[in-house]
Amino acid sequence: MITRRLIGASALALLISASAALAQAQAPAPATVRVRGTIEKVDGQTLAVKARDGSELNVRLADNARITAMVKASLADIKVGSFIGVTAMPQPDGSQKAIGLHIFMDSQRGIVPARFMPWDREPGSTMTNADVQSTVAGVDGQIMTVKYADGEKKIVVPPNTPVVAFAPGNAADLKPGAQIMIFAAQKQPDGSLVAPSINVGRDGVAPPM
Repeated sequence: MITRRLIGASALALLISASAALAQAQAPAPATVRVRGTIEKVDGQTLAVKARDGSELNVRLADNARITAMVKASLADIKVGSFIGVTAMPQPDGSQKAIGLHIFMDSQRGIVPARFMPWDREPGSTMTNADVQSTVAGVDGQIMTVKYADGEKKIVVPPNTPVVAFAPGNAADLKPGAQIMIFAAQKQPDGSLVAPSINVGRDGVAPPM
């Protein structure tokens, strides 16, 4: 009798564990949103952020959140072989007119997907993460050919296009007045946001993406 009860209790425990695991697997992942804004206040791991649209956001940094700084750079810093992100507007001839460029760190290669996709910087804008294949001076600015996993794009970079480079960041970069970009903030039921990673402009740099 004792043996049967023990077996029954074990089976019940396994059933409960399996049910909990199944429920967890079926639970929807938190919705993610992009955040562009300016830090207004820092309270430990929590940031008060004024978003680009003027709304006030409460952002909590996740445990071990990755902080990446954005530092001022120039077109001269982009070489053949550089892994870059291009925020752009599509042109009638199929090219992309850059409105912002960012240079990835070598450590981000292979982690950040190389691809072309729609973007939300401006209505109709795009994002291309790709390796620079060539770059030459043109009539309307620098002309680059960039290649990603399943294609390539011609990029026209007008003069004065903002350029930043990613660099390792730290908590000291997160201070009032700093501009931030969060690619995938997780929206919580109470409306607050959790940031697994955050990009922050250093020394007044603004995110161009």
